[in-house]
Amino acid sequence: MSIEIRTADYLNPADARDIGFLLNNYASDKMGGGVPLPQHVQDNVARELSRLPYAFSLLCHVDGAPAGLVNCFEAFSTFACKPLINIHDIAVSSEFRGRGISQKLLAAVEEIAREKGCCKITLEVLQGNVVAKNAYRKFGFDNYALDPDMGHAEFWQKSL
Repeated sequence: MSIEIRTADYLNPADARDIGFLLNNYASDKMGGGVPLPQHVQDNVARELSRLPYAFSLLCHVDGAPAGLVNCFEAFSTFACKPLINIHDIAVSSEFRGRGISQKLLAAVEEIAREKGCCKITLEVLQGNVVAKNAYRKFGFDNYALDPDMGHAEFWQKSL
């Protein structure tokens, strides 16, 4: 089994196709919402990401087949006065799960974060996604709280 992880080239048609495919695979899964992405999103997400200088994605191929994806955004921690990386999406196709791909993707993101002098890597995970939470904990992630008496941080949204 050959596993390759590399930075995606958003303007490369094969990479763009794999990003759309893997993101749709993730969205279609129960943990991604269970609803396939519109074809327009699948076809254009890589091009739109290419317009964001603070975005990068890593693709994982197993024996040449698209197997995993992580979409990241560089941001800034005002409290640490250093950059950070937020993992917005991490997905491993169901047929490739259990092969350590998520750990390899996380290690690749950490390597990039260290090269950039980042203070941390952030991500969000659904409370019920026990498998992902275990994978993240195995890699060293945990809930965070500025003050334990105030509780853990929560991720909220307002759709527009």
